[in-house]
Amino acid sequence: MEVSIEKSWKNRLLSEFEKTYFTGIATFLKEEIRAGKTIYPPGRLIFNAFNHTPFNQVKVVVIGQDPYHNPGQAHGLSFSVPEPVGPPPSLQNIFKELQSDLNIAPPSSGNLTKWADQGVLLLNASLTVEASKPMSHSQLGWHLFTDEVIRQVSAGRDHVVFLLWGKFAQNKEVLIDQSRHKILKAAHPSPLSAYNGFYGCRHFSKTNQWLEEHGEKAIDWSL
Repeated sequence: MEVSIEKSWKNRLLSEFEKTYFTGIATFLKEEIRAGKTIYPPGRLIFNAFNHTPFNQVKVVVIGQDPYHNPGQAHGLSFSVPEPVGPPPSLQNIFKELQSDLNIAPPSSGNLTKWADQGVLLLNASLTVEASKPMSHSQLGWHLFTDEVIRQVSAGRDHVVFLLWGKFAQNKEVLIDQSRHKILKAAHPSPLSAYNGFYGCRHFSKTNQWLEEHGEKAIDWSL
């Protein structure tokens, strides 16, 4: 099937688009929209993370669970929200750790597109969700697709930093070649768990240290 996604990713993932599970996802989404259901993010933004971070530019991967399910929040980048939406609680905690780690003042914007454009793949395990129903598409088959994305990055890129925040993201560790890449693990930045090891993890400075040690340009985490 024809999927609108950045060319380097399309070449890498072409075989996935032809698989039964993926055509099933596409059919399901079309039927849900036809039935009047609201799906986030809008169709043109489902592959936004890939369009902002081409395969050969991936330096960091941040794994989220599924898109925000409230109006105006989801735009295809994990943890990110478009202007003028303010940062949700987990993102506020990410900004707090960023300030503690690198002395970067928390921005008023929650739009992380600047990170994505520098090589930070902001990947949700599920790429869609029904409005007001968190995790509603978690069993749809998206995880088969995004697990393959992680495998492709692991096999086809070098010296990538994988930021695994929370148990869900840490379960993806088995997909990553640890001899080639850096894995940084911490609690999820949610208000329910940030105090259990997310605060103080210093993942932003550790990421930049790894990248610079391997000849890559550091990420400018300011927004």
